[in-house]
Amino acid sequence: MTGHVRYHGPDARGVARVEIAHPGKLNAMSVAMWGALRDVFDALRGDDAAALPRVVIVHGAKGSFVAGADIEEFPRFRFAEETLRSYHDALVAPALRAMLDTDVPLVARIEGACVGGGLEIAACCDLRVAGRGARFGIPVARLGFPVAPREVEILAERLGLPLVRELLLEARLLDADEARRRSLVQHVVDDDAVAAEAERLAAHVAQLSPQALRLNKQVLRQVGQGGTNAELRDRFFAFADSREHREGLAAFLEKRDPEF
Repeated sequence: MTGHVRYHGPDARGVARVEIAHPGKLNAMSVAMWGALRDVFDALRGDDAAALPRVVIVHGAKGSFVAGADIEEFPRFRFAEETLRSYHDALVAPALRAMLDTDVPLVARIEGACVGGGLEIAACCDLRVAGRGARFGIPVARLGFPVAPREVEILAERLGLPLVRELLLEARLLDADEARRRSLVQHVVDDDAVAAEAERLAAHVAQLSPQALRLNKQVLRQVGQGGTNAELRDRFFAFADSREHREGLAAFLEKRDPEF
């Protein structure tokens, strides 16, 4: 069976899901799946906030997150410089950037293997929930190749250069507890509680101000890339007279829950 990346939702709370599935391969990403991932997240960009979900849970199927790329496809393109460059620079990196460019908060629900391209996908999520049995790493040096430059840039931007340096040069796997100590994930729970914890976290985020979260993501994105630009700073305070701004402060003063 071939793999797929599918978008589901949003539900009544505004929680949508992106499911990554590749039966029999621990959801390893095929060439077609990288393209589908980009398409899904390209569609989650835009200025019409009302048309977007409030939060998206990214998860793998059948108890695994994503076990890297589909290595069985590699001989088709990895041994020629032109096709190898195209795979990484025209396919994988743009898919990851599409995830980073959405202003919708992303929650990674991580079970089982989260390695290679799977770790790259998880790194592009904002909040990460893992089961105790999850494993994390990028052990591609064992396979005789490095991580492409644009993907290293993304990993360093999201996870920090010291951790990425260690993962790439030692090619070892981290367990969930070490991943939390290293700030690779924020929440670790028992394996049978991962889905429920991801749902709880997503439901919490969905109750917050979408406008505030959208602006926070825009600022965080630019700070991660070196600092905010003049265009963002010039338009940032336009939220002053917005409904959500007024509602949030009114609800606090009136001692009630806000309705965003």
